[in-house]
Amino acid sequence: MNELLETEGRALKHVQVREYVRTLLTGAPPGSPAPSERELVHRFGVARMTVRQAMDALVAEGLLERIPGRGTFVAPPRRAASRLTSYTEDMARRGMLAESQTLLARREQAGPGVARALNVTEGDAVIHWRRLRRADAVPMCIEDAYLNEILIPGFLQSGMPTSLYDALGARGLRPTWAEDSINADTASEEEARLLEVEPGAAVLRHSRRALAGEKVVEVSRSVYRSDRFTLWVQLGQEG
Repeated sequence: MNELLETEGRALKHVQVREYVRTLLTGAPPGSPAPSERELVHRFGVARMTVRQAMDALVAEGLLERIPGRGTFVAPPRRAASRLTSYTEDMARRGMLAESQTLLARREQAGPGVARALNVTEGDAVIHWRRLRRADAVPMCIEDAYLNEILIPGFLQSGMPTSLYDALGARGLRPTWAEDSINADTASEEEARLLEVEPGAAVLRHSRRALAGEKVVEVSRSVYRSDRFTLWVQLGQEG
């Protein structure tokens, strides 16, 4: 019983120290020094470990940052990562009208690469949806999307949606984060014909593995006209 009371007392002190520091520094500009551990130990009459626990919690929240050799300070605001957008949303952000033409929509067996990316077994059923994407009526890219059929039963039978991400969102599976890669290449004859460029013209190949939480919901490979598409990436220092 005494051990329980002692543990609860330490927890209460930890919260008191944490909230005292939070209140003290609310509204303080980034770079403002936090009270020292020695000062807090003296003020609250607690062990240094209790103070360190409180400060660690505020560092984890992003309110404080530790700078080796200097001390602990109010951290700059964390920059949020760019919101994951669909093609339609991305083009709207650029002030362009998005259009899509379905070139292929069918059930296939997952090949080794797609199976690995979707976290399914090779040969499992996947949906392959290929579209020519336009912006302001001019071809922008060719997109091949692969979807795990088990997660979206009846997808092909319900008619192809205007927005894949909206359709996934209606099933509670809108992607919340993604792994992207992009590299330069040249257009094949078929790609050149669809994109209305010369064979061998420069293109950008963009691959995406999109997840809703921990579920892989989409793997896509897109070929963009490099004369029309610029990749925007928002970067920031992690707190």
